[in-house]
Amino acid sequence: MGRLTVLALRAVMAALLAGSLGIQAVLVPLMAGDLEGLDAEYAYLRVPLLLIVVLGVVTAQVVLVCVWRLVTMARRGTVFSHAAFRYVHIVIGAFVAAALLVFALGALLAPGEAVAPGVVALLGGAGLAVLGIALVVLVLRMLLAQAVARDVEASRMRAELAEVI
Repeated sequence: MGRLTVLALRAVMAALLAGSLGIQAVLVPLMAGDLEGLDAEYAYLRVPLLLIVVLGVVTAQVVLVCVWRLVTMARRGTVFSHAAFRYVHIVIGAFVAAALLVFALGALLAPGEAVAPGVVALLGGAGLAVLGIALVVLVLRMLLAQAVARDVEASRMRAELAEVI
């Protein structure tokens, strides 16, 4: 991985992480204040909505930190090791959790007339898209497993060749 690519990716991830911290520090309290003015029939939505937003931001932060670690491993040339699987598994879990949060938001908003049915359908589609990303990362994990296995086999063959020579 090129140095410029790593620096650009890290700059983007740092900006996203800073933005997510801003969301948690500023926008969530503002949203909580706005939700206090809900009609009595929708007041039950306040806490679950805030919880879904906070947990959604946390899943994004987890993904950013794990990708940062994987980029560091790629830069050092150690990404094709068993240590990388820990971060990949966490990324997959975070995307699944994010998909479940989107589905939960849709289920929370579906009854009654809090939002239009089209919004609930869009949330269902967004949940499927996030779940699809988790599946793509799972496929990439399988490719990583193949690469690690080949790397281990190549190391073993090099050791055998060194013994022969």
